[in-house]
Amino acid sequence: MLSTIDVHRKRFLPCIDTGMAKRTVSVLQLLLVMYGACVPASTQVCRLLGQPVLPLLSAEKDINIGAVLSFHRSTLLKMYPFTSKPEPTTCGSFNLRGFKFAQTMIFAIEEINNSTHLLPGVSLGYKIYDSCSSIAQTILSSMSLMNGYKQTLGDTSCSRPPSVNAIVGESNSSPTIALASVVGPFRIPVISHFATCACLSDRKRYPSFFRTIPSDYYQSRALAQLVKYFGWTWVGIVRSRGDYGNSGIAAFEEAAKQEGVCIEYSEAILSTDPKEQFIKTLEVIKKGTARVVVAFVALGDFIPLLKVIAQHNITGLQWVGSESWITSRTLAETNEYSFLCGALGFAIANAKLVGLREFLVSVHPDQEPKNELLKEFWETTFQCSFRTTGSGACTGSEKLAELQNEYTDVSELRIANKVYTAVYAIAHTLHNVLNDLQSSTNSNTREQPTPQKMLAYMRNVRFTVKTSEEIFFDANGDPVARYDLVNWQPAGNVGLQFEHVGVYDSSLPSEKRLQVNHERVLWAGDTGQLPVSVCSESCPPGTRKAVLKGRPVCCYDCVPCAEGEINNETDSNDCFPCDLEYWSNESKDRCVSKVVEFLSYTELMGMVLCIFSFFGVLLTAVVSSLFYFHKETPIVRANNSELSFLLLFSLSLCFLCSLTFIGQPTEWSCMLRHTAFGITFVLCISCVLGKTIVVLMAFRATLPGSNVMKWFGPLQQRLSVVSLTLIQVIICVLWLTISPPFPYMNLSYYREKIILECNLGSALGFWAVLGYTGLLSILCFVLAFFARKLPDNFNEAKFITFSMLIFCAVWLTFIPAYVSSPGKFTVAVQIFAILASSFGLLFCIFTPKCYIILLKPEKNTKKQMIGKSS
Repeated sequence: MLSTIDVHRKRFLPCIDTGMAKRTVSVLQLLLVMYGACVPASTQVCRLLGQPVLPLLSAEKDINIGAVLSFHRSTLLKMYPFTSKPEPTTCGSFNLRGFKFAQTMIFAIEEINNSTHLLPGVSLGYKIYDSCSSIAQTILSSMSLMNGYKQTLGDTSCSRPPSVNAIVGESNSSPTIALASVVGPFRIPVISHFATCACLSDRKRYPSFFRTIPSDYYQSRALAQLVKYFGWTWVGIVRSRGDYGNSGIAAFEEAAKQEGVCIEYSEAILSTDPKEQFIKTLEVIKKGTARVVVAFVALGDFIPLLKVIAQHNITGLQWVGSESWITSRTLAETNEYSFLCGALGFAIANAKLVGLREFLVSVHPDQEPKNELLKEFWETTFQCSFRTTGSGACTGSEKLAELQNEYTDVSELRIANKVYTAVYAIAHTLHNVLNDLQSSTNSNTREQPTPQKMLAYMRNVRFTVKTSEEIFFDANGDPVARYDLVNWQPAGNVGLQFEHVGVYDSSLPSEKRLQVNHERVLWAGDTGQLPVSVCSESCPPGTRKAVLKGRPVCCYDCVPCAEGEINNETDSNDCFPCDLEYWSNESKDRCVSKVVEFLSYTELMGMVLCIFSFFGVLLTAVVSSLFYFHKETPIVRANNSELSFLLLFSLSLCFLCSLTFIGQPTEWSCMLRHTAFGITFVLCISCVLGKTIVVLMAFRATLPGSNVMKWFGPLQQRLSVVSLTLIQVIICVLWLTISPPFPYMNLSYYREKIILECNLGSALGFWAVLGYTGLLSILCFVLAFFARKLPDNFNEAKFITFSMLIFCAVWLTFIPAYVSSPGKFTVAVQIFAILASSFGLLFCIFTPKCYIILLKPEKNTKKQMIGKSS
C-alpha cells in the first residue's frame, strides 16, 4: 500500500461509524497503526501489498476522477481459512442501474472534455471501480483509488499523491460510509449521488464528504409530513437493516412523533436474510391494523420481501416509499408487483439530459474487446452468452436502440442526473482551482491541483446545470432538498407508471413545503378512496381524546366534554370551559348564553301568584265596600271603624306589593319590593295592634273610676299607627341610603344558568325591616292573647289572636324556606308568605264580621255587641 502509515495513522482513528462499516474500517485502522508502530521512521518504505484491484472502466487523462459504483448487487460469500492468500471476490447479479450510472458519468466527462468554457485545455479521465454492494469491496476499491494500481520500479516514496483528485460514489449509504471513512483522513473529496443517510452530514466524521442528493434528514421529515397530511396517524414501518434504513427511520420516528403519528410496528430486513425472516415480517404486516406501510428500504432489500408478498397475495395496503425504490422501473414494470399500485413516495426531481440515450445505446463490447464488464452487460441485457454458440449465443449485432429496459429508458433520470451533477461539481471545482493556480504563477507550467485544495474549493462551489438548477453545498456538504411526490398508477399492459402529483421544497416555509394535487392521486385498494389508517376513529367536536393506558397516544377513547365545557375541533386533547355567562350546548361544541332565570309574569308560577294577588285585592275591595255600605252598623263601628278601613287599605297594599317581586329585577324594583313590603306590613300590623289595644282599653274603661279611654282615643290611635309605621319608614330610608338592594346575576348557585335576583345590599337592613315587623306581630299576638276571654258577645281579640298566630307561623316558616330555596323559588317563597299572611289577616279578622252583616243581621245590634255571655 502506498501511503505514509505513521503520519496518517492518527487521522484514521476518528473515522469510526456504526454497523458493518464501523467494524470493517476499525479493523483496517488497527492494522495500519500496528504496522506503523513496527516500522522505524528512518526505514519507512511504501510498496503495494498483494494484488491490486483494477478499475472495470477507465480512461486516464490529464486529471482523473475516481468512482466506486455497484455494477453487481451481491458478492459470493466465502469462508476463509486464513491459511492461504484469499482469492479475488466474486460478484453476482449484474446491476443495470449501476452500469447506467457509470455510463452517465462517462457521458458527463466527455461532454466536459468537449466544452470550450469549462476546463479548456484540460482533459478529464476516469477510473471506475465495482463495489459489488459490499462494504469490504468498497474499502478495497477506495484503497486502489488512493494508491493507484501501478508501481514504478524502484519508486518506494511514501509521499506520492493519490491517483485521483475526487471520487464519485457510492450508491448505498453503508458502503459510502466506509468509503468516506477511509479517504476522509487524506482529505480526498467524495461526492455521492445516492447515499442519503443523515449520518453522513456529520462533518467531524466525514470531513471530505459531499452529495448531490438530499439527506434523509429532509426525506424523513417530508414522509412524516406526508403521512400526517393525509390523516394517517397509525402506520407500520419496514426498513433496511443498515445505515440507510436505521438512520432514516430514526429521523422519521422523531418527526412523526412531532406530527402526532404513531408507529404500530417496525420491521427490519436485509437482502441476505433467509426466507423465513421475510415471512415473519409479512405475518407482522398481516396482523397489524395499520393500512399504511412506510417502506424505508433499499431496493435490493425490498425485492425479496415483495416476492413473498406477491406469493401470499397481500393487497389493499397503502405503501409509502423512500426514494431508493419509489422510482424503480424494475418494480413498476413487473406485473406480479401490481399490488404496489397507488404507492406514494418522494423522488428526486426528474431531469432530461439531451444526448444521453444516444450515448447509452452506443455502448458495445467491440469498443473494448478485452473488457469483461462490457461483455457481462451485453449478456445480461440480451440474455445471451459469448461463451456458447447457437441460438443462445451473442452475435454482437444486437441493437440496444431497439431495446426498452431500465438501462435504455431515459424518462426517469432522477438519480442518473445526480451522477451527472456530481461530475459537473468536480469539474467546476477543478476549473476554479486551476484558474486560481494559473493566476498565482507567472510561469507557463500548470501546477497540478491536489485533493486537499479540491476539498477547500468544493465547499464554496456554486454553478447552474443545464436543467436550470443551481447547485451548491451547505456547511454539511448537502444540497437543498427538493423532491417530487410520485404516485404509482396503471400503465396498461406494461405494469405501472410514475405520476407526478406534488412537490416538497425544504427551502420554503414549513407550511408551504408540501404541495399535493389531490385530483391526480390514485389510492391503493379497490374503493379508490383515501385509505383510513388510524388506531382510533377521530373524536368529533364535543368530545376529547382520553389516551388508553399502555397504548400509543394515537389509541384513545372519545370522552364527551363535561357540562360547561366545549370543544369545536376534531381530535382535540382537551375541552375548554365556557365563560361565566355562557354554557355548553347539548352537543358540547359551542358556548351559548346561559338561561337567565327570574320569576316572570309569563310563566305558570308567576301567573298563579298574580291571580292570587289580584284576588286578594278584589276580596279586600269587596269587604271594604261591604263595610262602607254598613258603616253605621254596630259591628262596623265597633273597635274603631277608621282602623278597620285603614287595615283593609293596608291589606290591599300588601297584596299589591307582592307584584313587585315578579318580573325582571331592576334597580328601582329591587328597592321598591323590599321597602314596600316592610312599610305596608308594618302599617297593617300597626292597625291590628291599635284594634287590639282598643279592645283592652274598652274593657278596662268599664271598671269604676277608670278614664283610660281618654288616653287612647281616636287621635291617639291614629298617632300610634303613624308613629309605628314611621319607625319602619326610617329603617327603610337608612337602608336605601347606606346600602340599597340592587339587581344581581348569581352565577354560583347553578352552573348552567344565571339567577337574576335582587341582592339585599345590606343584610342588616333587610333583617331589621323583617325583625321590626316580627316584633310588632309578637306584641300584637301577646296583647290579643290576653284579651281573648274578655266577656263580650263579639270579642274581636280572639280573632286577632288567631290571625296573628297564622301571621307569625307563616313568617317563622318563611325564614328557613327563604334561606334554602334556590333561584326564583326564593322570590316565590317570599310572595307566598306575603299572600298567606295577608289572607290570614283578612279572613280571620273580617270573615266573622261579614258573616254577621250578610247572614246574621239580627246580631248586628248594639245590644248584641255589648251583651254578656251566659
